[in-house]
Formats: sequence, structure tokens, C-alpha cells
Amino acid sequence: MKRRRLRFGMIGGGRGAFIGGVHRLVAAMDGQAELKAGAFSSDAARSRASGGDLLLAPERVYGDYRAMARAEGRRPAAERLDFVVIVTPNHEHFPVARTFLEAGFNVVCDKPMTLTLAEAKRLRTIVRRTGKVFVLTHNYTGNVMVKQAREFVRKGKLGTIRKVVVEYPQGWLSTKLEDTGQKQAAWRADPKRSGASNCLGDIGTHAENLARYITGLRIAELCADLTRFVPGRKLEDDSNILVRFQGGAKGVLHASQISVGEENNLNIRVYGTKAALEWHQEHPNELVVKYPDRPRETWRRGNAYVSPGPGAFTRIPAGHPEGYLEAFGNIYLEAFRAIRAEVAGRPLPRDLDFPTVDDGVEGMAFIAAAVRSSQAGARWRRLSR
Repeated sequence: MKRRRLRFGMIGGGRGAFIGGVHRLVAAMDGQAELKAGAFSSDAARSRASGGDLLLAPERVYGDYRAMARAEGRRPAAERLDFVVIVTPNHEHFPVARTFLEAGFNVVCDKPMTLTLAEAKRLRTIVRRTGKVFVLTHNYTGNVMVKQAREFVRKGKLGTIRKVVVEYPQGWLSTKLEDTGQKQAAWRADPKRSGASNCLGDIGTHAENLARYITGLRIAELCADLTRFVPGRKLEDDSNILVRFQGGAKGVLHASQISVGEENNLNIRVYGTKAALEWHQEHPNELVVKYPDRPRETWRRGNAYVSPGPGAFTRIPAGHPEGYLEAFGNIYLEAFRAIRAEVAGRPLPRDLDFPTVDDGVEGMAFIAAAVRSSQAGARWRRLSR
């Protein structure tokens, strides 16, 4: 296709939403895409107001995603959307994604992918049948030093992996914030909109995805203890999970939203027979490598010693910090490569590096197994994919 800005629409992400604004910002970061349409709320008036805020043509702002899919699907090729972005609460991910995929649109979807594991498996079938690009925004995998960590594992620098410890503590739900009218807390604490899990769905899936991305290991079975510490809360706000990976490695996964004083402290440690590595999301430009017989190394993004593959995702020189938004933007850059190929009718590049529908199924299988394990009194449960 002739080089031009990709056209996209958004479902959800209107006034009062956090993640919608993030997606719009990072999609525009490299000048490769522009927002053209949206159904920003199930409330038609709020959706129109949000579209006005974003200076969109009124006729391309909708109060219903189904109406948007029908109307946008009839537009001529020169106006047609190249992809849509789904940033609704979890319960709408599957029906919205199905509608747009079957209408011929590529899809970028926020995590977790669906409300249930059954929906995730159905969506995987739809993606494969339609042949459309589906991107799941586990954005932390876009960090340069996360990619460097994966490169070390792939090249055998750590030897055989024995143990993985991944943590994601936050403190923002240490009180019953959902009762104050705080929108983000309200839907996450509601099983009808969030699903069978709050904490694991919201942040635990990031921890699972990060561990699998870096190590290449899939969880075989787990033993989970999920807790609702805040009285009256309907879904868990803390989780502690023992993990057995395929191939024999063991792991510990901890995700919490009641860890007072914590902000967004996603971190991971991977221990092998030759070396170990450690990465902290709150200090994303550094990767620590540890050895049994010599001093530890601190690798920093932006330097010439970073491997060429991960280094290609560096945006600014060393000493100028890159973080959350830049990593998110890297996911979109890879998505754009795939979407441009799909729109042009070309085979997708073989070296694409973004989370897919298969990662979404893996995440939902993780949630489902953890919930079953905890409900059974923290018994071991295998993942069903």
C-alpha cells in the first residue's frame, strides 16, 4: 500500500477513561496513525461529547459499536478504517472484537482479552478464520530491556532456567475505592464487567505474560491463594501463586492491589544454571545480570553494547529515560507493520513482536486455573488452553 497514515477507530475510552487516552497518545506517537471514528461510550451523549473533544467529524461518532461497524464498513476504500482499538471494560471485549473482525477490520485490544476462557478460545477461532491482525496490548513487553532479557535467555546466557519470581504489587485498592464513584475501581470490582477476577485480570496477566515473554516458558500447573482483604469487595484484591512450568522450572507469582505504598512495581527475577537477571518496571532502563563467580552487571538502554534486535526499539539516546509510553508505542509500531501488510494483501512479516490472540488465550487460561485452584482450597490445577 502507498505510505500514508493508518486510519483507526476507538470503542470505549471516552471522557473519564484512563487507558483510552494512553492508546490515542501512543498510536499517534510516531505519526503513523490518526483517529477517525469512535463509539466512546454506550451513552450516546457522552460518546458525542468525547468525539467533540477529539475534534472528530460528528457523523463518525457513534453511540453504539454495532452501528459504528455497519456504517464504517460501508465507507469507500479511501476512508475506510484500517483497524479499531478496544478499550472498554472486559465484558465487552469479546462481542466488540467479534463484530469488527467479522466486519473485516483489524483489531487492537486491551487486556485481559475477554471475560472468560471460553470466549478467548472462540475469539482465537474467529481471528484465525478471518485472517485479520489481532494485537493484545501487554505493553510492558515493548520495553527495550525486557527485550534484551529475552535475548539473553534465547542465547543461553542464563543456562537452564530453574526459577522465576515475578511480582506486581500496587496499593491503589487498599480501601473500598469502588464505593466512592471512582470509575476505574467500580468496573474492576464488578464481576459482571471484570469477570471471575479483579487483581489477576487487571495486573496478574501482565506478570504472567512478562514471565512467558522473557523466558519462553509456559505454565503447566499452578496453586493459587486469592484473597479479598477489603470487606465487602466482590473480587480478589491480592493473589499468591506457586507455579510449575513446562520443562521443570518452578516459579512464584504475586500480584496485589492492597500493598500500601506501592505504585506500579512490576518486577521479575529469572534464575538459571549460569546466571540470573532482574528487571523493574519502575526503573525500566536498567537490566541487572548476576553471576555466581563475578560482579553483577547493569545493562542500560541506549548504549552500543545492547543487542541489535532490542536496541532497534530504542527511541532516544542513553541518559534520556524511556518508560511506559515509549514501550506502549513500540507495541503499536509492530502492530502497524502487520496492519500495513494485511491492508496491502501481503503476507505478514515473520519477525513481528507483539502479543497476539494466543497470548490472550494463555492469559485467560491462567486466570481460570488460578480461580479454580483458589476455590478448591489452593489445590494444584492444570491450565486448559
